[in-house]
Amino acid sequence: MDGINSLATEFPGDPQLRLTQALIHEELKQTQQALEKLGLLFELEPYQQQAVLLEAKLLVETGAKDPFKRMRAALAEKPEDSRLRLQYARLLTRGDMDAAREQFEILSSQNPDDADLLFSLALINRETGDLLAAKAYLQNLLDMSEREDQAHYYMGRIAEDQEDQELAIDHYMQVQDGRDFLSANNRIGQILLAQGQLEQSQQYFTALRDRRPEQREPLYGLEAELLNSSEMWDASLSILNQGLNEFPDSANLLYSRSMLGEELGDLDMMENDLRAIIDKDPNNATALNALGYTLSNRTNRYTEARSLISHALRLQPGDPAILDSMGWVLYKQGQYEQSISYLRQAFAKFPDPEVAAHLGEVLWASGDQDGAMEIWDSALLQNPGHAVLAATIKRLSVTTPEIQP
Repeated sequence: MDGINSLATEFPGDPQLRLTQALIHEELKQTQQALEKLGLLFELEPYQQQAVLLEAKLLVETGAKDPFKRMRAALAEKPEDSRLRLQYARLLTRGDMDAAREQFEILSSQNPDDADLLFSLALINRETGDLLAAKAYLQNLLDMSEREDQAHYYMGRIAEDQEDQELAIDHYMQVQDGRDFLSANNRIGQILLAQGQLEQSQQYFTALRDRRPEQREPLYGLEAELLNSSEMWDASLSILNQGLNEFPDSANLLYSRSMLGEELGDLDMMENDLRAIIDKDPNNATALNALGYTLSNRTNRYTEARSLISHALRLQPGDPAILDSMGWVLYKQGQYEQSISYLRQAFAKFPDPEVAAHLGEVLWASGDQDGAMEIWDSALLQNPGHAVLAATIKRLSVTTPEIQP
């Protein structure tokens, strides 16, 4: 930084040096200093594009009343600057969808064949509730044979928004590739199962796996998850068994079956599947943590559980799920102070209701009942029907007026 500052002093009229100073200050989280350097730059070049973008980003982060004032002025000066307008539109999507839509419409009028802009407009109009406009933009993409899989996927979502499940399925079935393929088939499965069409769902996924052999393994996992979410445990287990007969080394399918085993109370199946994953991948932090947590929660094998969780935590030191597991096993071992430390770290990173249940329980057991109730009360306001929270409070016989299990 000293070298750049010396150069900027020597060459005060060089805007690139001022920009470099501002970028370094931004990297160091020195927002005010970065804005000061940008101010000096703007005296030389009022609408230097990279500087205008950086200023807007910094002002948004500081909560400035009008962070885009200079950006609007720059666009008024050069309305044809599509790159700057696109960045402006993207920034607006974080808090003002109507204004973002206006900017994307200007861009689209300047570039009518730009499929990316049409797709952005489709998503923004769906987000703002203008489904007719969203469908029109998606249809434009289909007519242009551009982004067809994504267009069909969102046509399906809009059809579901309008409660036309048959049309939704028709669009979803036309999604052939890309990241929306599994999402589209997930929606199909959800619709069929919600309509009570278990047999049709099973037939559909069997045929789909035959048509798309390269997707057989993830499709087994997807169908099992759909059945699991519908509490069709036996059907889910049957599909996972079938998938593992074909793909015995699949970590994803083994993990899914282990979680189903835990749900069904079959801890032997759960442990065997997780250990099969760990045997093949000793540094699989997800499997290590899952086995350690379940052993600490469902057995008294606390030393073994802590060893597994410690290994996972060494692999992923800041992971909130693993921090939660470590807090929980320490609680089971009676080490309340250490437990609370880990659970507070987990809750700060991920204020999940289950973490709140754990932290509250350890605070309660350690004698800090006011602290426990504060955590539970806050979590219940956000998640009033959460099963783990309610079960924890009921098990500990918390009956104070502040907490209603």
